[in-house]
Amino acid sequence: QVQLVESGGGLVQAGGSLRLSCAASGSIFSINPMGWYRQAPGKQRELVALITSGSSPNYADSVKGRFTISRDNAKNTVYLQMNSLKPEDTAVYYCYAVASHREYGPEFAYWGQGTQVTVSS
Repeated sequence: QVQLVESGGGLVQAGGSLRLSCAASGSIFSINPMGWYRQAPGKQRELVALITSGSSPNYADSVKGRFTISRDNAKNTVYLQMNSLKPEDTAVYYCYAVASHREYGPEFAYWGQGTQVTVSS
């Protein structure tokens, strides 16, 4: 099992910044990819950004140029730096990781409990 613990959410004014962190722990051989999804009230969960173990990022069009994803493989931690925040970025942000527990073993998807990000206008 893998546990994902998020931190860094909160309330910020439009144009402001927040940094989310997600640390993975448990029985981990490798994690690839790792990243963030979000879900706003009344909407489906959507991809925000993912990053591979080789640090290759993938962003939703809506956040390109404003958000930056990074990871520390030694700490099994992923970060999301969010700049120029907009009210439409308001959502619960979920950490996501695909992990294997042994070499050549199967991969499993894991989710964090979510952290609220609220951007006021």
